[in-house]
Amino acid sequence: MADHIAEALAAIVGEANVRCGADIGEHYRIDIGRKFEAHPAWLARPATTGEVSAVMKLAHAHAIPVTVIGGQSGTCGAAVPEDGGLALSLDRMSRVEAIDTLSMTMKVEAGCVLQVAAEQAEAQGAFLPLDLGARGSAMIGGVIGSNAGGNRVIRWGMMRDMVLGLEAVLADGTVVSSMTGMIKDNAGYNWKHLLIGSEGTLAVVTRAVLRLRPLPSTRQTALIAMASFEDAIRAMRQLETALSGQLSSFELMWEDFYALHTEAQLAQRPRPMPLGHPIYALVEAMGGDEEGDAALFQRALMALTQQGLVADAVIAQSARQRDDLWAMRDDLTPGYAPLRPFAAYDVSMAIADMPTFAEQARAAVMTIYPDVTMLFYGHAGDGNLHALLSIRRMDKQVQQAFDDAIYGVVRRFGGSIAAEHGVGTSRRDYLGWSRSESEIALMRSIKQALDPKGILNPGKIFAAL
Repeated sequence: MADHIAEALAAIVGEANVRCGADIGEHYRIDIGRKFEAHPAWLARPATTGEVSAVMKLAHAHAIPVTVIGGQSGTCGAAVPEDGGLALSLDRMSRVEAIDTLSMTMKVEAGCVLQVAAEQAEAQGAFLPLDLGARGSAMIGGVIGSNAGGNRVIRWGMMRDMVLGLEAVLADGTVVSSMTGMIKDNAGYNWKHLLIGSEGTLAVVTRAVLRLRPLPSTRQTALIAMASFEDAIRAMRQLETALSGQLSSFELMWEDFYALHTEAQLAQRPRPMPLGHPIYALVEAMGGDEEGDAALFQRALMALTQQGLVADAVIAQSARQRDDLWAMRDDLTPGYAPLRPFAAYDVSMAIADMPTFAEQARAAVMTIYPDVTMLFYGHAGDGNLHALLSIRRMDKQVQQAFDDAIYGVVRRFGGSIAAEHGVGTSRRDYLGWSRSESEIALMRSIKQALDPKGILNPGKIFAAL
């Protein structure tokens, strides 16, 4: 049967775009954290929606599990295929098809890398607001499948807020398409939003229409320090008003995170601000007034300093200084390398609960592992908190102890176990700590209706049907 399927796949996508067994590269078998590894029987790389449809019809007929492989920047094993299944890569479907600067929309294929899409929009004087650390590898289909947020959610929202139209292929190969550029459409169920964040378990997204914005011509960036988390949030709220809606980023960093990464990066760039403050934040505003925006930004920060909400501030005076400030937050490899292997979490809760959550999570983990290194940082705009835990060794017992402690505190606060990277495999057993039994039953019903054979990314979000 294996040879028969390989021949059938080659007839659809071309022999050069099919790999089998041991010839399938690591990118299609192993997740970025190297915690999950699989041995799919086949890899197929279609170039059109029609080819995706034909591949899915073949897989459906033979009940072959199918997992879409994107940039592999997720951390929960959501894009690791099934042993003996089919890895489906859309990397040949990477075109930006059209940019409409009057309607401010972009038609793009799902395999297009986020950074490429953003750069092509900018070349046309338009702006794709979504931005995250994995911008150079994450694909549009992947950020749709995970409903990614990133650095600018405070102003422009998550991926869900940027998707106007979708084209997708269902489990049986049926193509559903609503590639509309309309901002508002209330004609029946909005099935597009059902697919956003579904981690490839309901359909294969092949194309999208994304909402663009006018390209900002000014960027004001600063690193600020506060004496408490509460001061940081008050500062953020005042900046939202004082900057007249221009505030686009407010990235929180606890002192231990700031200390570790700025120390590790000293060979590349100086520490922009001394240690000694409990909370730091990267702040950015984007606007269109070349003369007035810088002065407005400086006045807003000065007012916060005079009120005592901000203890110190460093404002970037050049593009190089701005890039250095952002690199401090994005270039995490030097700081994290000595901590491997580690466990990474992205959870969410009410913003006001963040500091108490961090305290209780730290206490819960230190009860088990007193020598643990714990680092916290996050997106204040959407209540998304990242945590990294390391005792410099990892096995199933350590991983489960970390998970139980972190997700236990998340449950106590009524938060979510998956704020950004999805549920995947690693968080599947904890879904009930964030969702009720009736919610999970509804999810299963939807999965059963759209994928009755359970072939689309089985075992992700919840156990296979």
